[in-house]
Amino acid sequence: MIFSLGAFYFFYFAVIGVYVIFMPQISKSVGYSPFEVGVLFASAPLMRFIVPFFFRRHFELTHRVFNLSLLTAFLAVSSFFITIENFYLFLLSNLLFGATLSLSLPYVEAASLEIVSKQRYGKVRLFGSVGFMIIALLLGKFLSSPTQAIGYLAGTTFFTMVFGMAIIHLQKKHSIASKSEEGEFSLLRFWPFWVSAFLMQLSFGGFYQFFTIYESDMGVSLEVISWMWSFGVLCEIVMLYFQGPLLRKNLLTLLQLTVLLTAIRWMILFLFPEQLWVVFASQSIHAFSFALYHTAAISYVFMLYSDKKLAQQFFLGIAFGLGAFVGSITAGAMYGEYLFLFESLVAFAAFAILFKQKRFELRGA
Repeated sequence: MIFSLGAFYFFYFAVIGVYVIFMPQISKSVGYSPFEVGVLFASAPLMRFIVPFFFRRHFELTHRVFNLSLLTAFLAVSSFFITIENFYLFLLSNLLFGATLSLSLPYVEAASLEIVSKQRYGKVRLFGSVGFMIIALLLGKFLSSPTQAIGYLAGTTFFTMVFGMAIIHLQKKHSIASKSEEGEFSLLRFWPFWVSAFLMQLSFGGFYQFFTIYESDMGVSLEVISWMWSFGVLCEIVMLYFQGPLLRKNLLTLLQLTVLLTAIRWMILFLFPEQLWVVFASQSIHAFSFALYHTAAISYVFMLYSDKKLAQQFFLGIAFGLGAFVGSITAGAMYGEYLFLFESLVAFAAFAILFKQKRFELRGA
């Protein structure tokens, strides 16, 4: 089971690596404007946000639904071959891809936390970071055409499907909390956390969708940019491996620390975009702004709510869904000199609002 979880993370985040690092640049090379790129790559996060609301009342994330989401993701990516040159068809393909992503990762995240615990979670999840880093280095050196990029995307999605289905096959020995028996799932119950999670990922919009383009416009080669991505992921891997003892601390305090460091990270990119060693240094903060933040956040949600899978769906939906959607659209509209100044201010707002969360946590209402 541990092997299947690690392999799923490896290929899932290899998919994300192709999609986030290279597909925006590929789309730009096809002829789309920065705003159109922002719209295209905001569509998948939008679906991540919308889909959990259907599962709150009408559906349940069962084994069968999970398997169907994996198969549909592969079909959606395969359709990129014939839709990439038509904006509206390509947008529809991205919407379908985003809808399926909104189901597969929350299911596996809940399974991982249930089976391996939050202290050991990082040692399984780091395989995802390895997959992301390998694909960043590989494609940064060899990628030469849109067809080739989609081929890598389809291949990694196929293996994600294979190992996801393997998890289902092996999961009969384990049980994961499903429908809550303690009342209806409520976002308002801990609204400061949810607002902060939304703002945190909104601040990543410029980074995920435009960091490659931003540094390319500064004269940095695609190969060097891929090393920048990979260095950040390497720091993330180190954090995931060693973060176990930190997660025994107060999770809310960890969230505050990581969000504040993220605000500092974006400010560095705003002030020193052309100084390579400074940009590499800012990438080291990815260990905190992604690795430690993500584990602390999903562990925090796992602790707060009894409906574990639905809670993970909403975390990914509100943070990586709505936050990433608004962040991508905003970054596409604002792309330019002041993009990362704006991102820094948004991240600082996410940090400030977490001070309200402690009161809600204590009273449990």
